Amino acid sequence: MFAYIVRRMFQSVIVLLVVGLVAFSMFRFVGDPIDNMLGQERTQADIDRLRTELGLDQPFVVQYAKFLQGAVQGNFGVSYRQGRPVSTILIERAPATLELAFVSGFLAITLGIALGVFTAIRRQGIAANVIMTVSLIGVSLPTFLIGILLIYIFSVELDLLPSFGRGETVMIGSWSTGFLTASGLKALILPAITLGLYQMTLIMRLVRSEMLEVLRADYVRFARARGLSERVINFRHALKNTLVPVITITGLQLGSIIAFAIITETVFQWPGVGLLFINAIQFVDIPVMAAYLMLISVMFVTINLIVDLLYYAIDPRLRVDARAT
Repeated sequence: MFAYIVRRMFQSVIVLLVVGLVAFSMFRFVGDPIDNMLGQERTQADIDRLRTELGLDQPFVVQYAKFLQGAVQGNFGVSYRQGRPVSTILIERAPATLELAFVSGFLAITLGIALGVFTAIRRQGIAANVIMTVSLIGVSLPTFLIGILLIYIFSVELDLLPSFGRGETVMIGSWSTGFLTASGLKALILPAITLGLYQMTLIMRLVRSEMLEVLRADYVRFARARGLSERVINFRHALKNTLVPVITITGLQLGSIIAFAIITETVFQWPGVGLLFINAIQFVDIPVMAAYLMLISVMFVTINLIVDLLYYAIDPRLRVDARAT
């Protein structure tokens, strides 16, 4: 077990280094931040001075090494656009994204598993067929189109929910939350549904497929022959074995929720780190872009590592294979 953890952590570090290198390399072709930071009356001396202050006159390898050194210490530099530490800006924007991701992930996992089990058990029923048909919307339509459609129905036509913004928030220490206000909760509904709909339908269809396969297994037939009730068979035996492969996909989808938040936050003008990243691209704010992509990479790698360890602990076949090698 220890050797497996060490090997996976080493692989995770390599992935982070590669992702950071690729991201930092791509930003060299986005544009020159000096053009956005200096006005039309700039001189060549002003350009050279600012380029030296920002360290842009140094070789790429030196810039990347300094970025990694600062990132390890939690220091991502100063925003070219706002002139403030990037870590401070991320801390201010993170609560909005994390709350949105938490609600979206909770809806996706709970509804996805519940509807997947229901459509597998009642696969011949009308309700199950309707749910499977409607789920095609979440799989087929792009996220931004779902968001625009929800805004049109619930904000424009029905005027029930706000179409943009986070609503009223309150501070709990250094954390700003909209969970404790009515306008904050109302503002969260449409973005959460938009962000979690694709993941929910994917988890639902996966759970349904896996559970149908498990229900056809020999040990389920044997359990029925013993006279066990359908409730015991479905939820104590079938569901438990269904969730083993679902863990991997669910873990990756939780990481995708953070990544897809860029689109949702742009559509609803949600003041999170995703919208911050879009604005940083427009102003060639390289420290903010690099910090955002590194944080997303860390989340993905961390979630993937946790899922691998859970899978290793749950599935005894992996432990047998590890000892064999």
